[in-house]
Amino acid sequence: MSWGWARTGTALCLAVALLGAVDAAPRDPQAPVKKYSGAPMDLDLQGADLRMVLRTFAETNGLNIVIDPTVKGTVDIKLTAVPWDQALDIILRGSKLGYVVEGTVVRVAPLAVLADEEADRRKLTDAQALAGTLEVKTFALSYAQAAKLEPLIKYAALSTRGEIRVDERTNTLIVRDLPDRLAAAQLLITTLDRAEPQVEIEAQIVQTNHDAARELGVQWGVNGRVAPELGNTTSLAFPNNGAVNGRLGTQSPNDPRASALEALGTAIKLPVATPTSALGLTTGAINGALGLDLALSALQRSGKGRILSTPKVTTQNNHEAEMTQGIQIPIQTVANNTVTVQFKDAALKLKVTPQITAANTVIMQIELENATPDFTRSINNIPPIDTQRALTRVQVPDGATTVIGGIVVARDQSSQDKTPGLGNLPLLGWLFRHDATQSESRELLIFITPRILRSRP
Repeated sequence: MSWGWARTGTALCLAVALLGAVDAAPRDPQAPVKKYSGAPMDLDLQGADLRMVLRTFAETNGLNIVIDPTVKGTVDIKLTAVPWDQALDIILRGSKLGYVVEGTVVRVAPLAVLADEEADRRKLTDAQALAGTLEVKTFALSYAQAAKLEPLIKYAALSTRGEIRVDERTNTLIVRDLPDRLAAAQLLITTLDRAEPQVEIEAQIVQTNHDAARELGVQWGVNGRVAPELGNTTSLAFPNNGAVNGRLGTQSPNDPRASALEALGTAIKLPVATPTSALGLTTGAINGALGLDLALSALQRSGKGRILSTPKVTTQNNHEAEMTQGIQIPIQTVANNTVTVQFKDAALKLKVTPQITAANTVIMQIELENATPDFTRSINNIPPIDTQRALTRVQVPDGATTVIGGIVVARDQSSQDKTPGLGNLPLLGWLFRHDATQSESRELLIFITPRILRSRP
């Protein structure tokens, strides 16, 4: 056996710090690499007695060391220019040894022996901590529910000897344990049993409608006759007389003095269905052989609408709240000669669960539905339900307003009915056409505003 290192005179406290923890568990590859600062040494050992090697380390580096009687074995190692504290660490780990510091003395023993001693020491400490007289204390809660607080107190504050019971009638916790554990339980209960702030959530549903329509229509009535009494016969035996008129119905003049012959047959019928303005023109020959009737009808419409719904609800932190306003529509169904009635909600509904954060913001799980019945399109007296719904989770600062949803629907429609050929005439084509244009737009916006309501002390 040969040794080649310089005596360092290292103090015991420094040597212990350099040795580091030694255990049987595998090292974490991501753990920081241990640094060694001992003097470099060359070490070449073959079959050396382990106890003698440890004693030599102690004598050379000024360590007070006690070697457990169970430490046995030999050392086979060859190192060059390795810090002495690293060399000692390698020897201890290779022999499954550990150490404990007791005052100024380092005690080296197998890891199993040290583990057993540590377990016995902990058992003794726990037994001493659990020694004492148990006391009983009651805690009347103001805000928290005793049944929900019971498992938390039992887990975080009570000892293995402790017990806890709940009196639901008075919302009281009855705790039996050691005095120091009762003090810990009281501190925890004081922290948890406090008033939670409330949150007022206001939603605004803004729906705007805009529609415009424009129509222009025309009707032509024609009646032409060739007859002997009019003096305009054809001078032929056949055809000697005849008539040309429209076949889309008749247009009777509004003048009560007009005769039946002045009722003209409609040849071009392209009117506006529900006009807001109309103009008529009737002309005829002196002998009644020819009559023309012209009716122009027009429509122009525009409209705007705005619907505002503002549901508002207040609830405690982390508690769901729901508000509903509307009607229920009965729906009858017949099966096996049995009539059953089911009710379908057509209502404004706001359901929200707020969560107040430490940054004074509110996280909200929101379900908002605005359902209105449309009785103008009823089928079997059952109206369809026009529904707008938003389901989302947002975070909003206290008192701020955010848009959680929006829908924009726009529709433009145009149509043209005309008489073939005549409807395409330049400048005059409108006299033989029915033009209609219609535009409609709908916009829906949903706003949400939370306000934290803190109780005054």
